[in-house]
Amino acid sequence: MKFSFIIPSADSKLGPTEKWKTVSFSATPPLGVLYLATILRHEGIEVSMLDQGNQGYSMEQAVKWVKKEKPDILGFSTQTGSGQTAAMIAKEVKTENPNITIVLGGYHATFNAERLLKKYPCVDIAVRGEGESTILELVEHLERKHELKSVLGITFREKGRIASTPDRPLIEKLDSLPFPDRELLDIEYHSTIAGAHIAPKKFTTIISSRGCPHRCRFCACQTIARGIWRYRSVENMFEELCLLVSEGYKQFMFVDDSFTVNPKRVNEFCQRVEKERMDIEWFFEGRVDNCSYNMLRRAVRAGCRIVFFGIESANQKVLNYYEKGITPEQSNRAVKTARKAGVDVVSGSFMVGAPHETRREIERTLKFAQQLALDIPQFNILCAYPGTELWRELAAKGILNEDQHWETGVVVSKICPDTVPYEEIEKMVQEYFRSFFLRAGYLSSQILRLLKSSYRCGVVLDNLSRVKFISKNLGQIF
Repeated sequence: MKFSFIIPSADSKLGPTEKWKTVSFSATPPLGVLYLATILRHEGIEVSMLDQGNQGYSMEQAVKWVKKEKPDILGFSTQTGSGQTAAMIAKEVKTENPNITIVLGGYHATFNAERLLKKYPCVDIAVRGEGESTILELVEHLERKHELKSVLGITFREKGRIASTPDRPLIEKLDSLPFPDRELLDIEYHSTIAGAHIAPKKFTTIISSRGCPHRCRFCACQTIARGIWRYRSVENMFEELCLLVSEGYKQFMFVDDSFTVNPKRVNEFCQRVEKERMDIEWFFEGRVDNCSYNMLRRAVRAGCRIVFFGIESANQKVLNYYEKGITPEQSNRAVKTARKAGVDVVSGSFMVGAPHETRREIERTLKFAQQLALDIPQFNILCAYPGTELWRELAAKGILNEDQHWETGVVVSKICPDTVPYEEIEKMVQEYFRSFFLRAGYLSSQILRLLKSSYRCGVVLDNLSRVKFISKNLGQIF
């Protein structure tokens, strides 16, 4: 039995033979699929993987890759933006090999399982929720030709109809999972911000917990993790980190949905890294309401170089609508605290275009982003995706047509009558970015921080080299 995985590109607008016109679309390793492949491999099942976007494969090349690999089962890890790409590749593969079993997993498959199987006859099974236990049990049933109705957490075809089994319980003890084998994909990854590599050394991601106890209206994590936050022990985290360091990794990003839920655990981890004098650099995303100076200072001493804050808005009304559970004052304080603690790069994400959000409120958020001592702001225009409370709310009100948007999600300001029009919001954000990065005070502060930070110097040198490389090879890329 052989299981091949494809991480499909999020861009389904390109033609079947058109190559991706960039050096890299994917900034980070597909950690979720690596967990699944590692578990299968430990049980003696042959596996192979293709990261379509990062490896620059066209749809035609992806189909040829599958033909060369000759798997019995082909699995796709899908997000809302990549589900259509997965379906198109699956259709071509199934046409050439009707006997292959096509499995889709990930957020997209979890929230759209029945729709996927109804629209795409080429898709045989959708795995819902966490896949580690499900995928192994599924392979065993397929190999022995057993009925699938006893496999929890799947939607599948049975005697001409679509059937679903009950949800599988969440994995309680994350320490029981094997460390994902990152060597399954021999690809060089670099996390990016605004198109710039922020991890020039050997880089990978780590997940130290799953789920989130918060209920942000625009996020599907609360639904898929059932509002439960589970975590790995510091000992288990450190053991994986030591393994990765022995393999040459120098830079890491924690991709937890909520890394700082338990500051005590973060402090214990930092103390362990500092005690062992590990020469590493790492990044994480934190909430503005639980990043104290002591925790951030300890993280900096342990090698933390970047902190990403979810700030979202300068308006308490909008924050309350998002159910974010924070205040603008907390955001302001968190950014100042991170600066004082010595974090090299402080980034903040914002979201505009909420229902009932006025032009003045959007402008207030744009100005607030300039007033904060941020290095890099990241702006998003609010979108609704399946699995989020926002999606359910707009569908219940008749504003959102689920049948029309389930494969792509939808920008709220394009369908909601009481929002500022999308084109106007887009123009406001574009003008803001121009003014933000061209401010004399911003440019001078960045130069001073560059001179004081060896990490920043390394990033700048790497990106200058990359620009020269890309310029030299433009003819080959385009």
